[in-house]
Amino acid sequence: MPSMGKVAGIDSSTTGTTVVVCDSETGAVLRQGHAPHPLEDGEKPTEIDPQAWLLSLGEAAKDGVLEGVQAIGISGQQHGLLALDAGGVTVRPALLRGDKRAQVQAVDLTDELGGVAGWTEAVGSVPQAAYPVAKLRWIAQHEPRAAQRIAQVLLPHDWLVWQLLGRPARRTTDRGDASGTGYWSAATGEYRMDLVERALGHQVALPDVLAPAEPAGQTPEGLLISAGTGDNMAAALGLGLGPGDAVVSLGAAGTVFAVHHEALKDPTGTVTAFADATGRHLPVVQVRNAVRTLRGTADLLGTDLAGLSELALKSTPGAYGLVLLPYLEGERTPDLPHTAGTLAGLRRDSMKPEHLARAAFEGMLCGLTDALDVLRDKGVEVRRVFLLGAAGELPAVQAIAPALFGTQVVVPPAAEYAALGAARQAAWSLGAVLGSQSQSEPPRWAQAAAQLLEPGDDSAVGSAVRQQYVSVREQTHPGAFSAL
Repeated sequence: MPSMGKVAGIDSSTTGTTVVVCDSETGAVLRQGHAPHPLEDGEKPTEIDPQAWLLSLGEAAKDGVLEGVQAIGISGQQHGLLALDAGGVTVRPALLRGDKRAQVQAVDLTDELGGVAGWTEAVGSVPQAAYPVAKLRWIAQHEPRAAQRIAQVLLPHDWLVWQLLGRPARRTTDRGDASGTGYWSAATGEYRMDLVERALGHQVALPDVLAPAEPAGQTPEGLLISAGTGDNMAAALGLGLGPGDAVVSLGAAGTVFAVHHEALKDPTGTVTAFADATGRHLPVVQVRNAVRTLRGTADLLGTDLAGLSELALKSTPGAYGLVLLPYLEGERTPDLPHTAGTLAGLRRDSMKPEHLARAAFEGMLCGLTDALDVLRDKGVEVRRVFLLGAAGELPAVQAIAPALFGTQVVVPPAAEYAALGAARQAAWSLGAVLGSQSQSEPPRWAQAAAQLLEPGDDSAVGSAVRQQYVSVREQTHPGAFSAL
């Protein structure tokens, strides 16, 4: 095998393929390409012919993007499902992460295993509509002929690795992506085949779970293919996260996760026990209302997010006593699916646009702090918080977040972190094979310069704002959060 030099990371998302080629020792990006997934007429956003992923990869890697590469890592969308027959032929289009058709099946499966506590004990997570275990039950109930043909089940990154290796007899996955299936336990490192049979009605073959640095194999040309992983795990690897690091991801909803040394078992189901791509764990907490809180407030005030941020900075911490409890579409942390938001502290002097704008930012960030506190209360160390998502660039978010989170906030530059993580895994696997890299830790790559925001002297102010929020939360939903 040639000496180390270039590695590639491929991220196959729900919409397209991104390829980055990196220097295997430093992580410097040398080349990159991107292409959307080609969609056929009538294809739904919830499912796709997986051959489209290969076509997209070919387009993203054209013009010699992969020239000189010694190893490739694959990042794929979590929770996708490929159902194959005994000959390796897909029995139906791949079901994507965003497919919500299995909501009823997820609830039924939860009830059948004794509720939330039964599932968290079994696999560290509770079935959701997106999870493969729920998708299998949906296929069994709605497409029984297809269900009867299913002999093998793969995740998107598993299928792509298998294709690149020439469809060998052995199929593989990694512990990170496996932990999002609903039938593999991050605590035990084993599949729960009884849960697969419960969902589908019969047993199927599942891919072998590789160790973090273990390669999936080599192509006939000698190109090393690493284990690959799910996109969230790949992004954590691309960001260079380690123990003490947490991530707050700002989408319409919010996701909070951290690197931890063990799998957490949370009988309330608030924490999902995912594994990461390094041998550690990624406990995850979800909140239902993040940027949607800001957008709703901006719409009410007749502005956009940038204008809302500008307004908020004209107010002061605590928003003149105005508190927005941002449960606008119910909430997951705490579990209040049918509740609504609350605006408290209305007085004549607080009824101004800038105070409502400030209350929206503080309410959103306090809700995310609730999620961080769930992890902290379960022994997860949080020394710094990485803030991801376009809303993290808003001046009001950056001004308020450090004091509320109570720790350093890192705002990394925009980059293809899932693809970078896949490339870093490829370098790790290649180095382990060549004997130049430890199998226990990934290579140390230089991280791009990021904004570092410190709580500084604002920590006491942040505590006061937080207490104001908690007081309203407890008055409105007494005991809901303390039960987590």
